[in-house]
Amino acid sequence: MITRSPSLTDQVKAHIKERIASGSFEGGRIPPEAELATDLGVSRTTIRDALSRLENEGTIYRRQGSGTFVNEAGLQIRSRLEEIWSYEQVLEDHGYVPSVRVLSATDSPADIATSTALHLDEGEKVLVIEKVFMENDEPVILTINRIPSSFIGSDVYEDSEVTPVYDFLERHCDRSLSYYLSEILPVALDAAMAAKLGVETGTLAISFDEIGFDKDNEPIVRATSYFRDDLLRFRLIRRKSGT
Repeated sequence: MITRSPSLTDQVKAHIKERIASGSFEGGRIPPEAELATDLGVSRTTIRDALSRLENEGTIYRRQGSGTFVNEAGLQIRSRLEEIWSYEQVLEDHGYVPSVRVLSATDSPADIATSTALHLDEGEKVLVIEKVFMENDEPVILTINRIPSSFIGSDVYEDSEVTPVYDFLERHCDRSLSYYLSEILPVALDAAMAAKLGVETGTLAISFDEIGFDKDNEPIVRATSYFRDDLLRFRLIRRKSGT
């Protein structure tokens, strides 16, 4: 039975997606809304909303007069670029067994790019947290999060804390991450970054340079992530405008 917290539609969507991943829908055909509603103990409106979200993601498609079906091409999309997720979950979705290690957590004066992004005064300090996410002992993702030091409350935190940045912001800064403004860039890794990812200097990687905002549209974190594209790929479905 599906419960009603925290989001009923999201739970139904996740449940249907799990069934799709496990291949439990015979012939890739999604049962009618009424049947799903009865099975899960929710309203048809909730089912309809969940299916609409899955259709927008490209996970399913509707064929007029025939029904709703699993979109095999959509199953190749492991992580939604428009969603905020933990990198542990990203690695799991790609079939890896993830682990994470904090490389450093230091207070430093913000660089110009960070000061500008977070509306900080010159010389104001930020907590810089570097982490590497691994498959077994193989580095896959390197992240650098920069949080204004003035946000850090009185709660003591461990330098080795591996919690996702959005949890860290809530737990230690009394801030809640609402969304990221993200710039996706190709980069050639310098010697320091390459060493942390276990590749040669100059290796090309994909980078996310992001500013995280709270619900009041105030910037609260600047995050930079580097992905080894020999181990991790992102895909998305692009549609013709108006379809």
